[in-house]
Amino acid sequence: MKKMGKVFGVIMIIGSLVLFDLPRPMGAEVKAKFDVNKMGDMSDFDPNNPMKVTGDTIKIAVVASHSGPAAAVGELFYLSTLWPAHDINKRGGILVDGKKKMIEVLKADHQSKPEITRKVCERMVFQEKVHILVGTNGSNNMKVMNLVADKYKVIVGNSGAASDELYDAENFTRYSFMMCWSTHQVGRALAYYYGQMRKREKKFYILCQDYLFGHSLADGFKAGLKEYYPDAQIVGEDYHKLFLTDFAPYLTKIKASGAEVIYTGDWPPDLGILVKQARQMDTTLPIANLFMDDPIFLSEVGIEGTKGLVTLYNYGTKGEFFKTPEQIKFFTIWKEQWKKWKAPYNSSRYEQGAMQIGALRDSVYWLLSVIERAGSTDPEKIIKIWEGDSYQYVTGKVVQMRVCDHKAIQDLHVGLFVPPEEQKQNYNIPPYYWYKEFSFVGPSYEIPAEKILPPIDPKLERCKK
Repeated sequence: MKKMGKVFGVIMIIGSLVLFDLPRPMGAEVKAKFDVNKMGDMSDFDPNNPMKVTGDTIKIAVVASHSGPAAAVGELFYLSTLWPAHDINKRGGILVDGKKKMIEVLKADHQSKPEITRKVCERMVFQEKVHILVGTNGSNNMKVMNLVADKYKVIVGNSGAASDELYDAENFTRYSFMMCWSTHQVGRALAYYYGQMRKREKKFYILCQDYLFGHSLADGFKAGLKEYYPDAQIVGEDYHKLFLTDFAPYLTKIKASGAEVIYTGDWPPDLGILVKQARQMDTTLPIANLFMDDPIFLSEVGIEGTKGLVTLYNYGTKGEFFKTPEQIKFFTIWKEQWKKWKAPYNSSRYEQGAMQIGALRDSVYWLLSVIERAGSTDPEKIIKIWEGDSYQYVTGKVVQMRVCDHKAIQDLHVGLFVPPEEQKQNYNIPPYYWYKEFSFVGPSYEIPAEKILPPIDPKLERCKK
């Protein structure tokens, strides 16, 4: 596993130089975009009571941890798929193969276990006759999804598993598309921020989960520091088991290391426990992470404890978040609906509809746009449209699908957590803060796509052209 990560670090230069025929996202030709003014009536949208559709439908299975310790992640994936499906259904569906069809969303619970992932995906394909699989949390589970996709020729929309190795010569399948960021994009983006923008802290401690995703994120950060911040030091590096409840031994080592920043790829619930225990142990170091947007644990830490946290996010803009009346309209619709929802969707986790949930939701809009433009659920016709495609999210951000290895090309953004009264730098409409119970994004910085292109495996035959 570690050897594979080092190989990807070596070929990072190749990935940085080769963009094929795709221009930089923010200056790219947009082939399709989300139009707020064409939205369907969302006034009756309820994630606990989804719109029922029957007959000849386009079936999408949300493969995620809908139960177990990471069940909250499944909730996030499910809501992020239901919203676009409801919107499209209220517009009358999508014209495919000469007929308007509605979107049907099914849950496929893998319980965070690869052995169950295979069984549930095969059941979705053979018994439920789904056309698309979307997900998932856990690169180990996504690897299984891709195997199923390749074997049975089913399109997979990868909206959450970020390991670059999933799309290398050994694991690539034409049927899977990486709609999310990749681990090396994440690691190099944060390294770029610290080395080329902030230029202050130099000592970093890496603490990640001990599986493919965690090691890949660490490798990406280390490669990024060599490239963009050669004066930086890695003063410690540890990997822990998933769903850890006691971070004290690691935090003790971190305090003794002289570290100035903790870099972690942990996702909830691990991340929340790490931050809370760090503050309880008077470890006030900045923690840089890509999932630092969960209001549930942040509210438990409070304003002072969350001040200075750093998040990388793939659903933002440089400077002020709200730039157009259309953006304001969309997020107003979302927040008005959120007020009507019941548990578990009535929590502050879903209030804003931005950050992680925004990227997940808009990536599903992208998928549905591809199907609509393909005019079919035929995998070959979808592949033809999606390869080299570009799509504009509601925020104005543009994402592109690289032809050769199906990885998304995109700008990313770094957000620095500040108290509520300073959040207006980003949240530029009333009430001029994201949250008042804890610190959240204020200053934000754009990492250009060309600085953080995902690596290309030179052994992947279709990438040698």
